[in-house]
Amino acid sequence: MSELLKVENLHVTFHTYAGEVKAVRGVSFSLDKGEVLAIVGESGCGKTVTSKAIMRLLDRTSGEIDKESVIELFGKNMVTLPKRELNKIRGKEISMIFQDSMTSLNPTMTIGKQIMENILVHEKVGKREAKKRALELLKLVEIPNAEERLNNYPHQMSGGMRQRAMIAVALACNPKVLIADEPTTALDVTIQAQVLEIIRSLIRENEMSMILITHDLGVVAETCDQVAIMYAGEVVEYGSVWDVYTNPKHPYTRGLFDSIPKMDVDDERLSPIPGLAPNSTALPSGCYFHPRCKYCQERCREQSPAMKGDTHQYKCWLDFE
Repeated sequence: MSELLKVENLHVTFHTYAGEVKAVRGVSFSLDKGEVLAIVGESGCGKTVTSKAIMRLLDRTSGEIDKESVIELFGKNMVTLPKRELNKIRGKEISMIFQDSMTSLNPTMTIGKQIMENILVHEKVGKREAKKRALELLKLVEIPNAEERLNNYPHQMSGGMRQRAMIAVALACNPKVLIADEPTTALDVTIQAQVLEIIRSLIRENEMSMILITHDLGVVAETCDQVAIMYAGEVVEYGSVWDVYTNPKHPYTRGLFDSIPKMDVDDERLSPIPGLAPNSTALPSGCYFHPRCKYCQERCREQSPAMKGDTHQYKCWLDFE
């Protein structure tokens, strides 16, 4: 497998009235050709900030990427790439499905024009050809009455249709890397399954690589090859889905699995992770997870552990078998 994307020591800082907020701290992972990587963690852990940093959709006011960070896409460092070069890559080589279709789609443009816009910017085709491809994309993502929907505005479509339309926008130029930021948020269970199946089939057919940001561990098990577990802006565990699911090494990962209902057990009580995630402006000393960890030792309160392991990495002082 060939490496398409490499993220090393990614740090993102927000400058607020309360001071500097380090939203992402030292995140590292890679994405190979044809691979699907999941980024999992609770709200506020830095998943979306990481994805926007990769796309270079952050600036000094919305989040500053540290100059020491490396985001290497097809051998090019996205952190130092000029804006003109970025505009050639975004939407064509790498694209993103955003979390909220209602706020991500332009309410003043028809769905057809929004898909066509991406094609016209990156491809040497005329408006007639771009419109034809936009129609094909709407059919590809299984939007009914595609010819009619081409002229619809976002508010004229249901949530599920808008999400499919946003997938069509993201796929307009056949990107090699796709980032999907919780693509099924706010959709009912049936529509969620349909949207995920569309994304899976498109990845297989087009040999794309994908970063999937989600809370749903079941979706990760079905869809992904690698998984990175994030907590308080850090990756605390990283490895293949098989390794992480069958032998979780970090107490936070173990806590996530313990809080999931098991279909084969009737009377089992769930074990939620106690407490709340820390405030980014007032992080605890040592391991950030120690105030919520039932395995906490004195060293955990005082010193932050380093990432250890080879293909299955984790950030903890303890070793679980």
